[in-house]
Amino acid sequence: MKRTLIGVLCALLIFANGFAQSHTSKPPVYVLVHGAWHGGWCWQKVSAILRTNGAIVYTPTLSGLGEHKNTLDSNVNLDTHISDIVNFIEMEDLQDVILVGHSYGGTVIGGVADRIPERLRKLVYLDALLLENGQSALSLQPPAVQKAMVEAAAHDGGLTMPAWPASVFGVKNAADARWVDARLTGQPFRTFSQTLTLHHPYGNHLPKIFIACTVDMLPAIVPFAEKTKKNKDWSYYELVTGHDAMITEPQKTADLFYSFSK
Repeated sequence: MKRTLIGVLCALLIFANGFAQSHTSKPPVYVLVHGAWHGGWCWQKVSAILRTNGAIVYTPTLSGLGEHKNTLDSNVNLDTHISDIVNFIEMEDLQDVILVGHSYGGTVIGGVADRIPERLRKLVYLDALLLENGQSALSLQPPAVQKAMVEAAAHDGGLTMPAWPASVFGVKNAADARWVDARLTGQPFRTFSQTLTLHHPYGNHLPKIFIACTVDMLPAIVPFAEKTKKNKDWSYYELVTGHDAMITEPQKTADLFYSFSK
């Protein structure tokens, strides 16, 4: 009888301890920031997988793009997009955020980290641009490419840079390409031309992760992949897919993102 009672008590203690742990451990929180011409819509498959694993996932759309294309005007610039994400994180009162930036989104999350590092856990750059203080997405391009971008924006008086087709982003599946092309919108040009202003060291002392998409890499991304691969201050990973990994390899992309929560 005594042994039975002790056994029951031990079982109850083990159960209670496991119950407490399962209810006190917090799920990882992700904010996924899309790249140029895209919107929060591009993360649909990745966010669904992450949520299945118990994560909390937000996919805000930047001003002037996607479902916010009606907010486009000449005042939308890089600072606007940084404020979009800062305000979103603050209004949702998010803490310990794994902040992901894809492509142009890397310029945005670099600015966010400079302003609110206390709310962030890690910075993840998915095949992204890494702007230093005083640089712009436009200034990183060779002179000939800069000229072509400025000329392309002339179609609406310099308001937007027309979207590139999905094939440029490595989306080769015909159905996926049609889905992406139907949703791409012009990028507010001042988000490319405005320089990034940082008041702290790049990344503001947060852990920094770079993921290179190695199939048909965009020339603008190659220098950043090479830089981070050799830099001890960065964790470097690769996905064998095209630039829009969230479209072309959602499972592998989500699995890699989830591994950063451990």
